[in-house]
Amino acid sequence: MLKLYTYKNCSTCRKARKFLDARGIEYDERPIRETPPSRAELSQMLEAYSGKMTRLYNTSSKDYREAGLKDLLPDLSQEEAYTRLQENGNLVKRPFLVGDGVALVGFKEDEWAGRL
Repeated sequence: MLKLYTYKNCSTCRKARKFLDARGIEYDERPIRETPPSRAELSQMLEAYSGKMTRLYNTSSKDYREAGLKDLLPDLSQEEAYTRLQENGNLVKRPFLVGDGVALVGFKEDEWAGRL
């Protein structure tokens, strides 16, 4: 089953849920702040986006800006980057959809339609 990590006040997350529901695609929804994706799920997503770590980060979040991650991220090891994401789910780009053979982050309807 697919796991959809969302934030309740996120309009993009609502669009993703509506998209999945309209197509009858089943998923297990999880609150991204309280239960961030696992390291295995982060690794799967990172691989799907060709190792581009910034794709996993919510670069528009206040937490991202306040931590100075724009400058820090290029020098962090993969493990350090994952640790930050798991310690603060607000740093994870959302919606975050992962499952067997599926890894999508951020909602772009055309991309999701082509991959699901």
